[in-house]
Amino acid sequence: MEIVNQLVANGQFRVLKVPLGFIKVLEWVFAIFAFSTCGSYSGMFRMSVECRNRSDSNLKIDVDFEYPFRLHQVYFDAPSCKRSQTERYFLVGDYSSSAEFFVTIGVFAFLYSMAALSIYVFAFEKYRENNKGPLIDFGVTCVFTFMWLVSSAAWAKGLSDVKTATDPEKVLELIPACEEEGNRCREVHDPVMSGLNTSVVFGFLNLFVWAGNLWFVFKETGIIAPFMRPPPAQEKQPAPESYGQQGYGQQDPYAGSQGGYQPDYSQQGYNQGGNYGQGGGYNQQGGYNQQGAPTSFSNQM
Repeated sequence: MEIVNQLVANGQFRVLKVPLGFIKVLEWVFAIFAFSTCGSYSGMFRMSVECRNRSDSNLKIDVDFEYPFRLHQVYFDAPSCKRSQTERYFLVGDYSSSAEFFVTIGVFAFLYSMAALSIYVFAFEKYRENNKGPLIDFGVTCVFTFMWLVSSAAWAKGLSDVKTATDPEKVLELIPACEEEGNRCREVHDPVMSGLNTSVVFGFLNLFVWAGNLWFVFKETGIIAPFMRPPPAQEKQPAPESYGQQGYGQQDPYAGSQGGYQPDYSQQGYNQGGNYGQGGGYNQQGGYNQQGAPTSFSNQM
């Protein structure tokens, strides 16, 4: 416990918080569920054969089967409904190849995930050194992604065949006594396949998880790094100069104190009283000044 606390204090487990480490934990967990639900399975179904002569009947015929599903080696004894004789019958099919292949991929995926997690936690700097670790990790992840696809699809087909071969109604067709009149054959208990269905689900979940982790492992290789660099910064162009610097503000010879054209009427223009200047102007009373013509219209009259 002290070692774990020390590793946490040193930040060794920080890699588990990023997608690269977190998804690897999911791969490890899903691989356990995949091979354990398939490799530890054992099932049973029950049938009954009721003969015309009740003394020859057997109402409790149990058939047990388990991983790796070599059903052609599974047998049971059923009455022939003739003089208390019994006959031995074998199930049909051998589906061990797809089941064992699926479990094998699950076990190796579990072992690799555990080893990769150990490297992430205890030697992550060496893992990224010289870029060899990410490249190897990426190659192995590609292989396991393909293997999960193949093994899950093969086991899904194998499971479908196992369900057909262990269907009590199909198995009863192997017993000749069930075809004779007066005899009655029926199924009593179907096998429970929920565990095997779960194994197929976890197989495809592993496929999606390993395929999703390809991107995060690929980023660690650094192959895509040159393509993810930001573009070079463009030089800023100078802003156009305002009219205040080039135009009418400072260089206009006609500009006045207010920035516009203001002619000077001080000598010849209008004065404050509304008259013209000294050379002659129009006064407030409508007449001319002393140097002009009559000062008023009344004098002309």
